Amino acid sequence: MLGTDFTTGSPDWLDLGSPDTDAAARFYGRVFGWDFASAGPDAGGYGFFQQDGETVAALGPLTEEGAHSAWTVYFQTPDAEATAQAAEKGGGTVRAAAFDVMDAGRMAALTDPAGAEFAVWQPGTVKGLERTSRNDTLVWVELHVPDPERVLGFYQGLFGWRWQEMATAGMTYRVLLTAEGEPKDASFGGAAPRQEGMERSMWVPYFMVADADRTSVTVQENGGSVLLPPSDVPEVGRLAWFADPFGAPFAILRPDPNV
Repeated sequence: MLGTDFTTGSPDWLDLGSPDTDAAARFYGRVFGWDFASAGPDAGGYGFFQQDGETVAALGPLTEEGAHSAWTVYFQTPDAEATAQAAEKGGGTVRAAAFDVMDAGRMAALTDPAGAEFAVWQPGTVKGLERTSRNDTLVWVELHVPDPERVLGFYQGLFGWRWQEMATAGMTYRVLLTAEGEPKDASFGGAAPRQEGMERSMWVPYFMVADADRTSVTVQENGGSVLLPPSDVPEVGRLAWFADPFGAPFAILRPDPNV
């Protein structure tokens, strides 16, 4: 599970691009109990989802031409420009070249060779999310692409990632780990073959919840839709997939307390 002692290649930021930030803030506030705090008058509508005053995610308007509402996972890098150059050489696409976000840090928006969008964050005054792996916060990130083995080689070239294979539900699931550390501490996400019906490759954020079924009801009561109803996964927990009112996919997980 995720922590906040970020290292190269670990997820350190998460934000949502939405066509209606006010409505999105209300939706996630009702689903997860988050507060929304503006980043200020010069931030172009960008702001922070918070829990007890600590940042758990962020929200802003769509800024790229033709963009769809989606969550973007950011991975830590010591040099955003160098990582963007490496991504391009590795067969990826640079959607936004490295640039400074005031004094908060430096970022670049990228797309992997399979079409999954992500970003990188080079910390400045903002080191990353302030709270993870608690109820109603980010706990896991998951990559869905047609050929995970091939695409993970791309990410390994950027961040030095390792992975461990697990046979589950008729497919091979890969648990992702940062370049260093014991597996329990270094694991942060997974990679799975893109399933039939998924329109595109993507990174999907998982948020920890106390009650997956209750959360599913709350999502639907507030205009979201169920993509995968709550179901138990042995030795993992109870999970579900949703889309928010503007179509951005996200997932929830109530971890198995015995794992």
